[in-house]
Formats: sequence, C-alpha cells, structure tokens
Amino acid sequence: MKNKTLWIVLGVAVVALLYVWTSYNGFVGKNEAVDNQWAQVETQYQRRLDLIPNLVNSVQGAMKQEKDVFLAIADARTKYGSAKTVDEKAAAATGVESALSRLLVVMENYPTLKSSDAVQTLMVQLEGTENRVSVERQRFNDAVKDLNMSVKRFPGNIVAGMFGFKERTYFAAASGAENAPKVNF
Repeated sequence: MKNKTLWIVLGVAVVALLYVWTSYNGFVGKNEAVDNQWAQVETQYQRRLDLIPNLVNSVQGAMKQEKDVFLAIADARTKYGSAKTVDEKAAAATGVESALSRLLVVMENYPTLKSSDAVQTLMVQLEGTENRVSVERQRFNDAVKDLNMSVKRFPGNIVAGMFGFKERTYFAAASGAENAPKVNF
C-alpha cells in the first residue's frame, strides 16, 4: 500500500511538473510573439519615417506656404526617434499621424496641388503606409490579447505569477483619434 501511494504521489508530481514546464514555455512563446509583433509595428513606423521626408521634399516646392506642417512632421519624426519604451513610441507615432492628418487637410484645401504627380504619389504612399501600420498594430493587439488571456486564465495565472509573466499593454488610439479631420473646400 505504501509503495502504491508513493507511485501516485510521484505520478501527480510528474504531471504537475510537466504542466508547469509546458505552461512556462507557452508564456515564453507568447511573450516573444508580442515582442516580435511590436518589432513589425516599428518596422512600419520606420518605413513611414524614412519614406515621408523623401516624398514631402518632392512636394514641398509646390507647398512652400505650408512650412508649419512640414516642421510638425519633422518634429514628430524626431520625437519618435528619441522614444525608448513601447508607450513612448506609440505616443510619438500618434504625433506623426496628427502631422500627416494636417498635411492631408492642406492638400485637400488646395485642389491644384492634388493634380500634381508628386502629390498624388505622396497621397498614395501615405495611404499605403498607414494601412500597413494599421494592420501591424492589429496583429500586435492580437498577440497581446493571446498573451493576456493566458496570463489571466486559471491555472495558467498561477504559473504566470510564479515566473513573472504579466499582462502587456494594448496599442490604443490617442484621444481625439475618433474625430475625422475637417476638410474645407
């Protein structure tokens, strides 16, 4: 009887150890997926930051009167470059989006600019870039959701707590982003 109890205890211990082991590895994988997806978001931000100045320079001659918009874009780009954390980078990216929004409003206000090939190229590239950023942000939030659900669910939350895995922050739009920019003709 004593020998049977020992085997049962050992069996339960082995099953528990295997559960902790596989749970830990699952959390590591999900945590890395979140980091990887944030890197994809940053890749698209970098593409945006590399592409926009070149495109804007090609359009700037036709839009000299809108120097403030271009300065705002350059300032937002600098802030993104100096941001250290995910939250700081997300806030700086919102600044870039705000400056780009003002640029689009300016272009809408000057119909003759819209017929320029350079401006058309700029608008198409901006739209494509923003779509890429949006897709990568959604994928990031999906990866965060997957990790956060695992961290919160029982009994995984016990293993997550033992090894220091925590919920990650979703990428959220800046306040006021739900309001479309006003375009006046």
